Amino acid sequence: MNLHLFPIPDYFSRVCLTGIFGCATINITVAELYKREKQAMTQATKTKAPTFTKLVSKEGSTEYPLKAIHICEETFAPLEVAYDYDAIRAQVSRESIQAGPNSIWRYKAFLPVESENPIDVGTGMTPLVKSHRLARRLGLKNLYIKNDAVNMPTLSFKDRVVSVALTRARELGFSTVSCASTGNLANSTAAIAAHAGLDCCVFIPADLEAGKVLGTLIYNPTVMAVKGNYDQVNRLCCEVGNSYGWGFVNINLRPYYSEGSKTLGFEVAEQLGWKLPDRIVAPLASGSLYTKIYKGFQEFIKVGLVEDKQVRFNGAQAEGCSPIVQAFQEGRDFVSPVKPNTIAKSIAIGNPADGIYALDIARKTGGHIESVNDAEIVEGIKLLAETEGIFTETAGGTTIAVLKKQVEAGIIDPEETTVVYITGNGLKTQEAVQGYIGEPLTIEPKLDSFEHALERSRTLERLEWQQTLV
Repeated sequence: MNLHLFPIPDYFSRVCLTGIFGCATINITVAELYKREKQAMTQATKTKAPTFTKLVSKEGSTEYPLKAIHICEETFAPLEVAYDYDAIRAQVSRESIQAGPNSIWRYKAFLPVESENPIDVGTGMTPLVKSHRLARRLGLKNLYIKNDAVNMPTLSFKDRVVSVALTRARELGFSTVSCASTGNLANSTAAIAAHAGLDCCVFIPADLEAGKVLGTLIYNPTVMAVKGNYDQVNRLCCEVGNSYGWGFVNINLRPYYSEGSKTLGFEVAEQLGWKLPDRIVAPLASGSLYTKIYKGFQEFIKVGLVEDKQVRFNGAQAEGCSPIVQAFQEGRDFVSPVKPNTIAKSIAIGNPADGIYALDIARKTGGHIESVNDAEIVEGIKLLAETEGIFTETAGGTTIAVLKKQVEAGIIDPEETTVVYITGNGLKTQEAVQGYIGEPLTIEPKLDSFEHALERSRTLERLEWQQTLV
């Protein structure tokens, strides 16, 4: 229950709330309600010690200090942030989280930042939409859509990870931040750096979609368009980072940056009424998002915010860049790099850094990883738009197309509570659907011209339905 806080006169201190539920009486005074709400808000806002303690190698137990490093010197495995979960358990409760800000920072105790004033641009707490029309079309009874196509400020899930990374970059003393990006990350890094007053230089493939290039340039960063694919861009950025000492959000700041994706797990659990779903379907690029949603669920279980439960993890890739799918289908425990060739550029990472960890999660949870071709991706974009009014980019089209494919294959039980993650907005990749959707009906400013066009439109619709039925 959320109450507006206001002084309560003494003569109300013994008044019970009655009649709210018929004739029932709630044996709690207004003053007690006021006291509990105030305690929850105080717990949510008071200064607390950081809960993250060190960086740890994902392979072995080698520990590192909390600096801008991302690779274990002994195993060359990625580094990950470790936490004091006893400290988190002592700091948080469902009530304190709900009393916190309406952004990812309501989960600050689970994130690797020290500041009591993190960079908050309203990121997170995006809608968890209960699907009706798409669910009915697919034959599912409990389908939810986590819609980060409306995330702030740049309409993708990358705003989560960048908010965390740039807050940590500022704490570590960086004045210039950067990234290697397939588009969404460049948008987010440029926007949030502008808000925070940090210098910014981003690196993108030269053939990126126009909407994503414009969506970065508007914030006035330095943009380097590299003649090569994402993997080549990333290798160049590693050299630049070593030479210039900049804070690259997805390279030397990657252990902190990637933790922001956990909030997609936290929010779903909270929005489902502090329960975990039966299954999730998420896109796979580097594999980081997928692994961090899993980590987020496990952390909520560990501190007692939700009950333990097996959640099956399903993943989606484009056929033109599907190294994780290939490894999954062939039963391999390693991922072989591929050269990307797909319209789904935002997830076209041929050498995924967290691919082997995504494989492990899919297998141990009883999940499934699948790919779809570019034509199916376009149909996925259209299907989500026409059934739920959500316009997603190619990564979301991939995820919806894989969801459909897995339902048709009997992999997903219609009775399960399934959450599908939509990670970016379709306005950024309009080229992907141009030529695959209708055209406006141009008419004269006369009633008979309108009526003729309307009848023609209805005839075409009937023909399309007949073709579909055939």
